[in-house]
Amino acid sequence: MSHSINLKQLAELVGGELAVGAAEKVVTGLNSIMDAKPGEVTFLGNVRYVPALKTTRASAALVPEDLEVLDAPAELALIRVKNPTLAFSSVIRFFGPPSSEFVPGVHSTAIVARNVVFDSQQVSIGPHAVIESDVTIGAGTTIHAGAYIGRGVKLGTDCVIHANAVVKDRCVLGNRVILHSGSVVGTDGFGYELVKGRHQKIDQVGIVQIDDDVEIGSCTTIDRARFGRTWIGEGTKIDNLVQIAHNCVVGKHCIIVSQTGVSGSTRLGNYVTLAGQVGVVGHLEVADQVIVLAKSGVTKNLTEAGAYTGFPARPIAEGRKMMALPAKIPDLIERVRELEKKLAALEGRITSE
Repeated sequence: MSHSINLKQLAELVGGELAVGAAEKVVTGLNSIMDAKPGEVTFLGNVRYVPALKTTRASAALVPEDLEVLDAPAELALIRVKNPTLAFSSVIRFFGPPSSEFVPGVHSTAIVARNVVFDSQQVSIGPHAVIESDVTIGAGTTIHAGAYIGRGVKLGTDCVIHANAVVKDRCVLGNRVILHSGSVVGTDGFGYELVKGRHQKIDQVGIVQIDDDVEIGSCTTIDRARFGRTWIGEGTKIDNLVQIAHNCVVGKHCIIVSQTGVSGSTRLGNYVTLAGQVGVVGHLEVADQVIVLAKSGVTKNLTEAGAYTGFPARPIAEGRKMMALPAKIPDLIERVRELEKKLAALEGRITSE
């Protein structure tokens, strides 16, 4: 089904102001700033794309309130908003496909133990899902095809467990938790002791607790605690392909980006950001509002808020300086060679005299 909206209505939809363009002009779709065609609306979410805005073929763009756009195409309408990226979500909802409808009930191929506590009129369980004994499922929760829910698990209200995700025994999920396909919550912690030349497994009998409004990406694994709990705080968002080890505590509203690994018993504060491919060694403390830039390694406690980079991670100014030093090595080597030549020549003159 196609949609259309005029620019006056579009500005109202996104809570912005039509600064340039005719109110009656109609747009019928959306696209990226570089791929947009006439009749489509786009947005400027990052100032690095200002040059692209000047050449876009889009009919309208959402731009920051304080941005001065020079040399933009004459036919490009501009709607000023506080946050173009966030405002564009309303555009996506308007033009995008409808959200999946919640259909309560249990598919005939699902396997649900007899003593699972749930209301079949308020829960959706898809084909070939497996729900073990003593599980509790809150109202509004959807468990998609092939998902596995282990014994004694507690799922809150309005959760979404996507296809082939796994929640293992006794783990506890709050309300509105989203697990994407292939994610595994409650795998055994990686614990072994070397005994007589062989690695002996150490029992991992704790749980994983995930608080309200957490989202966990595909193929991310969160290990159960050796004892006690591995704990993911309210509102935290974890990307695909992340590893959280046993007994870690992740604070509220953290962002953990793809291919990051957090080793056992490390504690992250609130509003911590770990960018892509960050590694954190075990038994550390990371303070609230710390940002660790991509490919950095955290090897000691980070006790103050701020941005860190490098290996080992240092405050950003120091870290960038350290990362720049290796590029100077070839020049330094050449300078040393020149000095050695001059010194050798000087020694030769002294010897001849």
